[in-house]
Amino acid sequence: MSTDGNNTTGNNTNGKKPVPRGHKATAYSLVVLVAVMVGLSYAAVPLYDLFCRVTGYGGTTQRADQGADRVLDQTITVRFDATVAGDLPWKVKPQQTTLTLNIGETGQMIYVARNLSHEGTVGTSSFNVSPAAAGIYFNKLECFCFTEQPLDADSTADMPVVFFVDPAIVDDKDTQRIGEITLSYAFFPDKDAKKAEVKPAAAAPTGADG
Repeated sequence: MSTDGNNTTGNNTNGKKPVPRGHKATAYSLVVLVAVMVGLSYAAVPLYDLFCRVTGYGGTTQRADQGADRVLDQTITVRFDATVAGDLPWKVKPQQTTLTLNIGETGQMIYVARNLSHEGTVGTSSFNVSPAAAGIYFNKLECFCFTEQPLDADSTADMPVVFFVDPAIVDDKDTQRIGEITLSYAFFPDKDAKKAEVKPAAAAPTGADG
């Protein structure tokens, strides 16, 4: 009997109880689950962006390589506006606030941005259209959104957007009565970009030394 007791003690010299296999399997499953969730979180952004572009969800506009294949007699008005984040010292406005054109006709609007500070800044922008249902029919041929826009101190930049409204908008019962679309841009600092190079101010004229 004493021999059996010694052997039992020898098999567990540290006095620790062995971890049940079921607990180990649970721990491994949790690690795998966390890894999968992290991977999905990174994949969610491009998948959500693709979903928005395909469906026009949330007023997301479409990208096109060429203009519409037909132009209708029916017209539509596009309204333009811009907002600027408080920590970006810019003033941005479209050259005009509205533009009326035929559905399917290619239009262009230029947004003018001015850096109000005395140092170089870099901004970028996001956009959407309203009503949201019109997003899938609002096509951009050229756009400045999601790109770095450096501006030197006290300088300005012209940023064009070229677009058309897909004639299919009149075939959709949810959008066929839309007579006005608003294209909105939101500007904010590009915190990942290097600060724009500042051009030195011209030195004031001074008299001869001495």
